[in-house]
Amino acid sequence: MKIKTEEMYATMSPWRLFFIVAAPGMVSMFAMSIYSIVEGIFIGQILGEGAFAAVNIAFPLVMINFSLADLIGVGASAPISVALGKNDHRTANNVFTCSAIMIFVVSVIMGCIMFFAAVPLSRLMGADDVLLDTAVRYLRTAALCSPLAALFFAMDNYLRISGFVKTSMIINICCNLLTLGLLTFFLLVCKMDVVGSALATSISMSLCSAVAMIPFVANKALLKFTKPKFSFSMIKQITACGSPIFLSNVSGRLTSILMNISLMALGAKTLGEGGGQTAVAVYAVLMYSSDLCWPLLYGIADSLSPALGYNWGAKSYGRVKSIAKCAYIGTAVIGFVSTAFLFFFPDMIASWFVKAEDTRLLEISARAIRLFCFAYLFRWIAVTTQSYFSAIEKPLQATVMAVAVAFVFPVLLLGALWGFGLDGIWFNFVGVNALAAILSAILLLHLMKEIRKREATDSASFTKQKSTS
Repeated sequence: MKIKTEEMYATMSPWRLFFIVAAPGMVSMFAMSIYSIVEGIFIGQILGEGAFAAVNIAFPLVMINFSLADLIGVGASAPISVALGKNDHRTANNVFTCSAIMIFVVSVIMGCIMFFAAVPLSRLMGADDVLLDTAVRYLRTAALCSPLAALFFAMDNYLRISGFVKTSMIINICCNLLTLGLLTFFLLVCKMDVVGSALATSISMSLCSAVAMIPFVANKALLKFTKPKFSFSMIKQITACGSPIFLSNVSGRLTSILMNISLMALGAKTLGEGGGQTAVAVYAVLMYSSDLCWPLLYGIADSLSPALGYNWGAKSYGRVKSIAKCAYIGTAVIGFVSTAFLFFFPDMIASWFVKAEDTRLLEISARAIRLFCFAYLFRWIAVTTQSYFSAIEKPLQATVMAVAVAFVFPVLLLGALWGFGLDGIWFNFVGVNALAAILSAILLLHLMKEIRKREATDSASFTKQKSTS
């Protein structure tokens, strides 16, 4: 497996590598999004608008918990890939082992916080007296399985680094099939409410985390568990490399909180009594609609990260550029197709999550989707760029992208577009991603200059060594 993996990253043609690595990554991420979409359909159609809004309020806190796991998992992936590119397997295995331990410990702490502070946290997220109880029960249920469930995304990264691309895809698909089965059982057979939804997700992710660990425990993978040796420099490196995705997730959740608060106010103002709940439900419809498209972009960018990191560590800069080019072309195609799909079928998509009798919610949701869809004309640029910088250990640039896209741009535009009411909220996403595309172009130009300097330096060094010998 070791030789196969390293040869794949080092010698395989970029486009063949793209289809072998990125295609399963897309399938894996889309499989995960299918669960999210079906969950939205179940909650919207069976439990109704109130439950839909309550879950949307509580879910950012669940994602913040997973974001801490991502901070460590994604943060460890870059130095692991670079170390493998340098043929330093001892460092790679130590970082892998230490990161798994760190994720478990942090998730235990976060699970306790979410469980015992669920009421004040839910109020902080904007839950009123009507939505509070439902949001609290969803949050506490998710907290119970936090330690093992949070390992799921990190183990997915480690499987792909070790060359188990198809295994990763199969585990993701099985996780989602199991979740859908449990969701059906809990909501339709047991007649449970949002607690059933949270249980379905938590149980399936926990079980699949355990399955994903088998190749590593059995010493069948490129990465192996070793006696951990923690150091400040290693933790600092993991934190630096993981900060972009962490800050992106946390900033996005903070933005969601601001959005929910704004929607409660604007909804009541423009739609009358109950309008706040309706506006938050529309926002949830948008997020579930986005799950049809966004995971495909992330699946491509994230799947190619190990190959980019490996070749950056091996100083194969020409290969880095070729692989990155494939990533941008692939995500661009997905971005344009996503825009077209959301634009031409907003009514159909909205009807998946909203009961037919909720005509007001259906109408507003369809209009929101049609405005929101243009974000995908630009979103692929930011997603790929952030992943690119994270993969080659450029945490500062990736962090700038993450914070700007997830927090700075949305908050600025929230104020600038406030006068347009709810339409300003929906169009916010388009403006954010357009600004992110401009920022990406600026950062990429600087990166290209750096790569040219590195290539020139390496070429001069090689020429000097050759003449000396």
